Amino acid sequence: MENKGQRSALTEQERAVVAEAINSLKAKPGALLPVLHHIQHQLSYVPPASVPMIAHGLNLSNADVHGVISFYHEFRNHPPGGHVIQICRAESCQSMGSRALETHAASRLGIGFHETTKDNNFTLEPVYCLGNCMYSPCVRVGDDIHGEMNDEAFDDLVDSLLTQVIEVKAP
Repeated sequence: MENKGQRSALTEQERAVVAEAINSLKAKPGALLPVLHHIQHQLSYVPPASVPMIAHGLNLSNADVHGVISFYHEFRNHPPGGHVIQICRAESCQSMGSRALETHAASRLGIGFHETTKDNNFTLEPVYCLGNCMYSPCVRVGDDIHGEMNDEAFDDLVDSLLTQVIEVKAP
């Protein structure tokens, strides 16, 4: 994974989000995952500079926190692009051509999984079942699932996303 945009200190907004997550969830058994999910939901990623604060707040080591963040693929350590494109890698989608679609998507966007385009428009991620097997292979962008995806449909999707007005949060 790239370490794009990593800073050694949290912004005030990030610090407030991390503190809120810790304070509201630390009493839960196994609080680390809910804390990380809360942070990522609020900031779109878990800033690496938040690891010591999370560890201290939950009485864990930095290694414990970092280990969980790096183990679970859904946690990002840098802000994603304006559109996160997830390609399903479940068996149904694989049997219907998702591996070839992955190759095409990587070529079209010029990035691999867990990477963001230089223009910050797209982040490409794998996902392991979108629950839309009848229409394999599938892609999700935000909350929208697109089925029966092929190279041409992917290109059309990317082109349509490029013409939308989006709000990109500054890190």
